[in-house]
Amino acid sequence: MSDVRLADLSRRLPELRLLTAAADLEHYGRDWTRRWVPAPLAIALPTSAEEVQAIVCWANGHGVAVVPSGGRTGLSGGAVAANGELVLSLERMNRVLGFDAVDRTLTVQPGMILQHVHEAARGHGLIYPVDFAARGSCSIGGNIATNAGGIRVIRYGNTREWVAGLKVVAGNGELLDLNRGLVKNSSGYDFRQLLIGSEGTLGIVVEATLKLTEPPPPSQVMLLALPDMAALMRVFALFRARLALQAFEFFTDAALRHVLAHGAQRAIDGEHPYYVVTEFDAADERQQEAALAAFEQALAQGWVSDGVIAQSEAQAAALWRLREGITESLAPRRPYKNDVSVRVGAVPAFLHEMQALLACEYPQAEVVWFGHIGDGNLHINVLRPDGLAEDAFIAQCEHVTTLLAATLQRHGGSISAEHGIGLVKRAYLESTRGAAEIALMRGVRRVFDPRGILNPGKLFDAD
Repeated sequence: MSDVRLADLSRRLPELRLLTAAADLEHYGRDWTRRWVPAPLAIALPTSAEEVQAIVCWANGHGVAVVPSGGRTGLSGGAVAANGELVLSLERMNRVLGFDAVDRTLTVQPGMILQHVHEAARGHGLIYPVDFAARGSCSIGGNIATNAGGIRVIRYGNTREWVAGLKVVAGNGELLDLNRGLVKNSSGYDFRQLLIGSEGTLGIVVEATLKLTEPPPPSQVMLLALPDMAALMRVFALFRARLALQAFEFFTDAALRHVLAHGAQRAIDGEHPYYVVTEFDAADERQQEAALAAFEQALAQGWVSDGVIAQSEAQAAALWRLREGITESLAPRRPYKNDVSVRVGAVPAFLHEMQALLACEYPQAEVVWFGHIGDGNLHINVLRPDGLAEDAFIAQCEHVTTLLAATLQRHGGSISAEHGIGLVKRAYLESTRGAAEIALMRGVRRVFDPRGILNPGKLFDAD
């Protein structure tokens, strides 16, 4: 370790694994945005909360910025280290620490992959219900840092609804034990909820106690083809009134083309502009009849053009792949992404205005969008046209995002629904939060992280 700061860190923590090879710096220094050249000082891979504390204390002493790192599947640049920061990767802190059968909680380290959390919960006959396509690579710490949502928010809510307690190393090096798994706790400010969604700018999660619940009843998965955008909310309202929905996801014909080209199988003949994958309780014949009746009514009204219902788990997985495979299928094109939300009741008006904006501002670029229609969250992916330079493309997209942020502001929405602000969206934070709110956020950060070492430049510009 030629750098004296790293040499000091190694002296303090001789067992700590530190990586400085160029390949490691590149691998750990970026997330899925791929827009910044990674340039971290080094990668630290602690295995305990005590090591995390020691690293944060060292960083304060040397004035070194720290970027907390999980699965790095985020799309807002929240885990990017491009300015000589120390990347603190939590991937080695990946164990189950305990299960409480009475409280139905699972205590885990932050580097545990979401899919492994699901498997651990199922091993006790329960589920951790937060779920999304990146389940095999994202970590629970990163999910907490961004208050991740996913495909079943309509039934179960976001990550914050399922966190019973947290242990966090604040930016000042203090270890905080927040809420301790209590169901009721009216003893002042709930810092647990404040840390959830804070994008690693207040503290580093070193332990999480997660709530578990009963597995849902048997379900069925249906794929619907829709003739126009207006039908989306009509079908959603009909199905929500008739069925116990677990998920209601939509995507466009453009999204389907990319997924099919990536290896998925077409499930409905012909081409249709919009599609919905919905999953609903179907434990008995009455619920199945209700689903069929809802479909037939939608068909009669002209809101649905066609549909198919899965007859097996394999078919259900194949239908879900048409929705969950979109991000992976687009990844080679490195799309510019927007992750936005409005109230469910505001979706129709916002969709109408958004579609007109995108059509006007992207006359040559392909725009692929999809989302969680049942919770008002839309994902917009813009693909760079051939022949347009990357810098010019990003500049065009940022101009459109400014217009989109203004549209969201008019509809009372958010520029970031579930991926955080990070580097990508910080210029648009004021479209979602008022000046007084942002000032308070900055003040809170100074309390938790007086020297501003945790993820500086993320969420808002460093002080």
